[in-house]
Amino acid sequence: MYDVKRIRADFPILTRKVHDGQPLVYLDNAATSQKPRQVIEALTHYYEHYNANIHRGIHRLSEEATDAYEAARQKIARFIGATNPAEVIFVRNTTEALNLVAHAWGRANVQAGDEIVLSEMEHHSNLVPWQMLAQEKGATLKFFRIDENGEIDPAQINSLITERVKLVSLTQMSNVLGTINPISQVARRAHEVGAVMVTDGAQSVPHLPVDVKELDCDFLAFSGHKMLGPTGVGVLWGRYELLSAMRPFLGGGDMIREVHLDYSTWNELPWKFEAGTPNIADVIAFGAAIDYLESTGMYAIRQHEVHMAAYALNTLADLEGAVVYGPKDPTRRGGVVSFNYLDIHPHDIGTVADRYGVAIRAGHHCCQPLMRRLGVAATCRASFYLYNTEPEVDVLVSALKQARELFSGVRV
Repeated sequence: MYDVKRIRADFPILTRKVHDGQPLVYLDNAATSQKPRQVIEALTHYYEHYNANIHRGIHRLSEEATDAYEAARQKIARFIGATNPAEVIFVRNTTEALNLVAHAWGRANVQAGDEIVLSEMEHHSNLVPWQMLAQEKGATLKFFRIDENGEIDPAQINSLITERVKLVSLTQMSNVLGTINPISQVARRAHEVGAVMVTDGAQSVPHLPVDVKELDCDFLAFSGHKMLGPTGVGVLWGRYELLSAMRPFLGGGDMIREVHLDYSTWNELPWKFEAGTPNIADVIAFGAAIDYLESTGMYAIRQHEVHMAAYALNTLADLEGAVVYGPKDPTRRGGVVSFNYLDIHPHDIGTVADRYGVAIRAGHHCCQPLMRRLGVAATCRASFYLYNTEPEVDVLVSALKQARELFSGVRV
C-alpha cells in the first residue's frame, strides 16, 4: 500500500505553517521538489565527517569522498537503466546538460542546410541552445505542432524528420501541459535518417520509470533538485561512443590526461566533461535521493501522481470558469495541471493561493512560444509529487473561489 502519510513524515518542510498559521500546501514541484530528511542528513554527514576534494587525494577523507561521489554515479546509472556509469556526466542542471550537447556535439556535427527538430511545447532550455546553434551554423529549426489536447500527432513524425534532419530534441514530459511524448517512436525515426535524439527529462525522470534503452535516445538530461535532491547538480547521460567522440565542453583540472605548454590530452569518460572541483556534497546527497525514490518505487509514485492528476482534473472540471490545458486523460500526462480561471490574472490567483498557504506557479513557465500557441499570456500551474494529497487540491480550490469573490464580487 502507498502510505502518503508515512512519506510526508520524511519531509520536515511539510510541517511548516505560513501566513498566520496556514499549513503549507506545496504544489510547485515542477519548479523544484522538497527534500526528505534522508537527503538533508546525507548532505550534513558529508560536511561533518569526510569533506574533502575527490579523485586525486590519497588521504582517508579524499578516498571516502571519492567513493561516495562515484557511488552516486553508479546509482544514477542504474536508476535510468544505463549499463555503463561512465556515460553519466555530472553537470549543474538540465540547462547545462542541453547546452553541453549543443556545444560539444552540435558545433562539430551540425552544418549549414541541416535541420533540427523540436516541438512547440519545449522549455526555453530546450529551445534557446538550438536557436543559437542554428544561427551559428546556418541550420533550420522545425517544430512538432500540438493538437487541441496538447499532444503531438504521431503522423507528423515521418513527414517532419527527413534525411535533412541532423538532430531531434524533445521533452519527454511537458512542464506546462503534462503531456508525455512518444520518445521511443520519435527516436526510431530519427535513427532511420541518421539523426541524433536528445531527450529533456527534467520533468519525466523524477516522476516516471525511465530506461534509456527503452527510450532509445542518444542523450538524456535531467536535474537533481526536481527529484528530491539538492540544487546545483544535474546529469547528462549520453551514449558512450558519442561522448567519446565529442570534444570537452570546459577546460581545466580533472578533465585532462596530460598538459604541456602548447597542447593537452583529455581524461577518459566521464571525467573528460567534469572540469574543476565538482559539486561533491550535492552529488552525494543526490545519491541519497535516488535511494529514497527507489525504496518508494517509481511505479508506485507514478500511480499516485496519476491519481492526483485525475482528482485535480475532475475537481477543476466542476469549477465553472476554469480552463485546463493538456491531455484530458490522466494516464497520458504527468502530475502537472496548468489552468486559468475566469479572467483573473494568474499572478493574482497565485497571490490569493499563497494566503491560503498554497504554493503554485503563475507565469509563462519558461515556455513563451507555448503560451502564444495556447493564446494566453500565462497560466497557473499546480504540480504534484509523491507527498501530495487530495485535501491539498481542495485547499487550492477554496483559494480559487476566494479569488473569484475578491476580483468579481461573486461568491461561489
